[in-house]
Amino acid sequence: MFNGVHLNDGNIRDGDAEEARFRRPRRVVVTGLGAVTPLGADVPELWQGLLDGRCGVRELAGEEFADQPVRIAAPVTVDPATLIPRAQARRMNRSALLAVIAAREAWQDAGLGLADAQEGRVAADRAGISMGTIIGGAPVLVDADRRLRDKGPRYVPPLAAAMTVPSQAASQISIDLHLTGEARTVTSACASGTEAIGNAIDRIRYGHLDMALAGGSEAVLTPTVMGAFAAMRALSTRNDEPYGASRPFDKARDGFVHGEGAGVLLLEAEEHALARGARIYCEAAGWGLSADAHHMAAPDPTGAGIVRALRAALRDADATTRDIAHVNAHATATVEGDLAEARALREVLEGHDAAARPVPVTSLKGHFGHLQGAAGGVEAVASVLTLHHGLIPPTLGCENLDDAIGLDVVTTVPRPVPEDGNLVLSNSFGFGGHNAVLAFRR
Repeated sequence: MFNGVHLNDGNIRDGDAEEARFRRPRRVVVTGLGAVTPLGADVPELWQGLLDGRCGVRELAGEEFADQPVRIAAPVTVDPATLIPRAQARRMNRSALLAVIAAREAWQDAGLGLADAQEGRVAADRAGISMGTIIGGAPVLVDADRRLRDKGPRYVPPLAAAMTVPSQAASQISIDLHLTGEARTVTSACASGTEAIGNAIDRIRYGHLDMALAGGSEAVLTPTVMGAFAAMRALSTRNDEPYGASRPFDKARDGFVHGEGAGVLLLEAEEHALARGARIYCEAAGWGLSADAHHMAAPDPTGAGIVRALRAALRDADATTRDIAHVNAHATATVEGDLAEARALREVLEGHDAAARPVPVTSLKGHFGHLQGAAGGVEAVASVLTLHHGLIPPTLGCENLDDAIGLDVVTTVPRPVPEDGNLVLSNSFGFGGHNAVLAFRR
């Protein structure tokens, strides 16, 4: 027996197939990628921008930002409302728009048609969505409140409430692609996208779904949100040098830069992907979670919570530190956050033979700022591409590595992925002590 299910030479006996589907862990693989970022409107532009060292940070135009203490951010430059039908776009907040565009790209990248579920070529009730976000449509609510105060209740948009909820990204992907398995939303600060992908891995692994679109989206480049973070002194104030404002691991880092975007993976049970002849990027081998239980905004300076999440991901992937080829770090360019993460990585990587081959680490936030709820989704896409192409993008903005970091940070130019490891870790953490890690296997 296996967890109460009768087996016979590896085959499930008649009558037990449905029960076994929810008991036997399955291997999960990545078959599709989608992204909308400050570097471009699709995955190829994201990847080439990372390799070329392009930066999406710029000064924000508009009177509403003129008096802000921080006037730089990394916006998506293409208008997402032009990429899908206008009537459909008008019913979505900006975060949901970005999510739908990225999900469509991931779905089609996996060799699927936009109408496949609706027309029965894909089992719609076996396909789901798991999206992470922090604020979702809050800018819609801010705008509705302004209209109410300036003009009165008749001018509040009728769909303002429906467009405000953080779950709109997941529900709109479900509606757009006619996927009926489930549409889940994760909100765990800047670990949201990473945790959403981890949840989807388990939903497939244990038989609840055969495939899932999973990732994160965020679009909150508004005066209110930026003013709030500026008041915390969490943002870089380099208004006159946007290109070099986001400096992960650098001695001169002074805070993160707001960005927006969406990143989505299509995850599948390996048997399902093979049966339909799908191209497989890599295995989604495992994931880990932990909580700092330390502070509402600051990370635990010891890095202990991040350590627990990293080790949990390794255990879930049935791997050791010797399997790690590369780490895509969260590294937002805040002094405390970068140091806590570096301390955690050094502790976890102690079991690796660092003298023979240090584990290369990179952060992508110099390229496109901190995407918050979308960060884990976009960085997961980049981690998968790193394995697929065998290249690690450089850490833009890290010109003078802080001596206290103590890691092999990839800078200046891309570097080949070491051949003696097969695992890439994508690390995320956020306000309130949320830590999440994904492990992708070559």
